Amino acid sequence: MQRRAVNPWNWSLKLGYNQAEIIEYTTRHLVCAGQTAVDGEGNPQHPGDMRGQIRLALDNLEAVLAAADMGLSNIIRIGIFTTDVDKALKHFDLFGERFGPIQCSPPMTLLGVTRLAVPGLMFEIEVTAAA
Repeated sequence: MQRRAVNPWNWSLKLGYNQAEIIEYTTRHLVCAGQTAVDGEGNPQHPGDMRGQIRLALDNLEAVLAAADMGLSNIIRIGIFTTDVDKALKHFDLFGERFGPIQCSPPMTLLGVTRLAVPGLMFEIEVTAAA
């Protein structure tokens, strides 16, 4: 897979994502359902703790990617849903910790929502990945 960033402006780079990317030479695509802060039985974890929920959602995302023989560097699109945008943004350093070392800045959309499917969850991340 080959990626080429498309950024007519640089402001999004400071926030850790590209405006767009051209993706070429892929052989497999993974469309991942939204990952949240649940345990292996689907039970919500970290009630009221946005940072804990983001961390576990990212852990769960990495587990799904690994099961598909992929990793964070294969992500080509991120969609994030949160019940509190301001609170979620305060913890986006967790994204920097994971995506920074691999120099991956896929296009991203962050949406504030009234609630997620499971009461008590505050953060959900869905991705598309390619290899």
